[in-house]
Amino acid sequence: MQKVIVIAGPTGIGKTRLALTLAMHLQGGIINADSMQVYKELKIGTAKIEDQEQIRHHLISIRSVRDPYNVYEYQKEGRHIMAEIIKRGKVPIIVGGTGLYIKALLYDYKFQPRTKVIDNNHFTNEELLAAIKEFEPNVNVHVNNRQRLLSLLARYQTGEIVKKAELCYDAIFIGLTMPRDRLYLCVNERVELMLKQGLVEEVRGLYEAGIKNRVLLSAIGYKELYQYFDGVLSYEESIALIKRNTRRYVKRQYTWFKHQLKLEWFVVDPKCFKKTEVIVKEYIEKLLIN
Repeated sequence: MQKVIVIAGPTGIGKTRLALTLAMHLQGGIINADSMQVYKELKIGTAKIEDQEQIRHHLISIRSVRDPYNVYEYQKEGRHIMAEIIKRGKVPIIVGGTGLYIKALLYDYKFQPRTKVIDNNHFTNEELLAAIKEFEPNVNVHVNNRQRLLSLLARYQTGEIVKKAELCYDAIFIGLTMPRDRLYLCVNERVELMLKQGLVEEVRGLYEAGIKNRVLLSAIGYKELYQYFDGVLSYEESIALIKRNTRRYVKRQYTWFKHQLKLEWFVVDPKCFKKTEVIVKEYIEKLLIN
């Protein structure tokens, strides 16, 4: 199977920086696996790399936030890009913190094409379950759990349900980590930097443009400031909430990656990131030779 490098880990830990180093060292092609960085308008709040003169990042800023993207589309476009990178004799480097996007590229998951979502609220529980079984006959959900039934059917209809299969590539899984208290400090510092870079102004522009959809109401850094503009939160409360929600997201990312991917973990020293880069390069070079 074709060699592929995956760089995963929690937000704010240095995945993009490591990916750039590896791409220049190995002549690799970088593929974004962050579900929010696909949107053109979400820049500061997603810590998006704008300068791509050295190495192009694929699947960044490819869709307007007005036109929500899903994992079915990501898998289709991402695999086409992977094939092009491999055809040029380069190594695909997948980097990001959205676990499902990573698995969608690497595993033989079967997604349903995106279809129009219908109003399911008038269906009985039995009808909802019957509709779900058209997608997944062996689905394990109780007929009386209506909220779960509605959620599942909505996800099937938008192409976001998968059927697990086998790994399609010879993937080298790299996980970046650091002591949790230090990472939380980095998260707080990162939020403060985003504010200095103009996060509030970026979100205000979207708010005043009248864009208020699922993407913006789920993206950390955007949904909290929307509450501030709505008058629900004070400015200070919204910033504190961004930091708290980011820390909680980091915790969820750790849990997901530890259970879903067989990562080789490397501890990052934020004061000497180059040490991490050297160690990871040596590790990958040995595996590429074998």
